[in-house]
Amino acid sequence: MTDTPERLRRWRLAMGGQNDESLSETDIRIDRALTALYAPTGQPGRRKGGLGASAPRVARWLGDIREFFPSPVVQVIQRDAFERLNLKAMLLEPEFLETLEADVHLVADLITLRGAMPDKTRATARMVVAQVVAELMKRLAHKTTETIRGAINRSQRTRRPRPADIDWPRTIRTNLHHWQEDYQTVIPEVLVGHARKSKAKADLDHVIMCVDQSGSMASSVVYASIFSAVMASLPVLETKLVCFDTTIIDLSEQLADPVEVLFGVQLGGGTDINAALAYCEGLINQPTKTHLVLVSDLYEGGNAKQMLARAAAMVSSGVNLIVLLALSDDGRPAYDQAHAQALAALGCPVFACTPDQFPDLMATALSRQDTAAWASGQGINLIRAA
Repeated sequence: MTDTPERLRRWRLAMGGQNDESLSETDIRIDRALTALYAPTGQPGRRKGGLGASAPRVARWLGDIREFFPSPVVQVIQRDAFERLNLKAMLLEPEFLETLEADVHLVADLITLRGAMPDKTRATARMVVAQVVAELMKRLAHKTTETIRGAINRSQRTRRPRPADIDWPRTIRTNLHHWQEDYQTVIPEVLVGHARKSKAKADLDHVIMCVDQSGSMASSVVYASIFSAVMASLPVLETKLVCFDTTIIDLSEQLADPVEVLFGVQLGGGTDINAALAYCEGLINQPTKTHLVLVSDLYEGGNAKQMLARAAAMVSSGVNLIVLLALSDDGRPAYDQAHAQALAALGCPVFACTPDQFPDLMATALSRQDTAAWASGQGINLIRAA
């Protein structure tokens, strides 16, 4: 529990304590840093602040913020600064860009602005994006690879397993008669493990990530691109990435370079889900082996009736259509409820998913288990048919 002096200190900071002699110099600097953003127009007789339009001044302010607060809080304050004070134009200055706390939202901002960037800023922006991509790959790639790897067929056994495929409990039981009293251990003469599926390219599972790149889906686009790149690196899957607004961009050929993929995305614009599904239809050769993950808030600007009819035809043909209203950590998303319910009525699982949940979601889909049941078991709110 916070003690009384600390509670009083926080109240003084909350009320604006620049002239409060009981506050330390550090607390006064904290107050000034927060005042500059959250009370920019001033209040009579009390706070008055503002960052102005000077990049050096904003950079110094960001330095103070990073000194006083942990990285997640810095990212929130930084995001508020861009939204409340319209500072995005400063992202075009490389010296300012280098001072920022890099996160998914900053990557989305840079993608949006990349067309207006001068060459000197573009190189810095690419470095920032590469830094965030590397951090996300470090966080998500291993789990995704290990979880999704449908190459292991656990129903078949082999006596010559690869190290990663050894079934240790079964191996120990098989070799109990080789117990070595002197060493207090079992020397396994026979290894028992899971046999790997050997699939020809034509027999692979196909994953199509169909991602809405309208402005409201910015962070979902970043995560979907990262996961697509990871899945494309798995030899047991054939992965495509299709991004859309009112136009369609097939980024499948760039998946070996996630940074290049993100710079190929065009955030903003309208939404034509029907046209995107029509394009994806042309990529499907084996419907029963195809998993189409539609990442969209479902605010359709195209022909909604045709969009739903096209989705119904896909499901009828055997395509495993999964609808993610968001793929991000941003909380409850806004979405078109009528379209979500209509897709749920077709038998499609419709829900929002966090990046940490996505690998297990895809493992469930690829192993032909009930995705809706998995989501319910995770405590995820599924959209139900009307």
